Amino acid sequence: MAAENNIRLNENDNQLGIIEITPEVLKIIVSLATVQVKGVKQMQGTLANSVSEFFGKLEKGKGVNVSVQDNQVTADVFVYLEYGVNVPKVANDIQKNIEQQVSLMTDLSIKEVNIHIVGMMSEKNNSGIDPDDIFGDNSSNKTKRSLHLKTEKHKDGDN
Repeated sequence: MAAENNIRLNENDNQLGIIEITPEVLKIIVSLATVQVKGVKQMQGTLANSVSEFFGKLEKGKGVNVSVQDNQVTADVFVYLEYGVNVPKVANDIQKNIEQQVSLMTDLSIKEVNIHIVGMMSEKNNSGIDPDDIFGDNSSNKTKRSLHLKTEKHKDGDN
């Protein structure tokens, strides 16, 4: 990444040298501040994020766009919320937490934090119903079949 894209943090006090962060660092701060808020389910990612995560690379800045002008940050955050939460309250909590964390960690000020709710997600269904055995008549057959196979292996001397 070119040095001119970096964000200089110590414009006024550069006696010992410069302090810069990349825009990616700022995106990570905003993303982590967002997911800390109760009611946020996950950040929205792109297809590229999904492919990267599939191959094991954790994308921490996904769902965030940031720009900085005159040491003021504008952030756009794209999130999924938990179903049933008070949307305006969660959005306000996200804005406050981002403002607090960015200021605390970088000394930059926030100009805008725009929250884009892209969806709602409910908790995963933990009903205990096996989708392959909806009526419950296959579970005993699976167990019997498994026990039968183990017994045959032991008779043949295989482990």
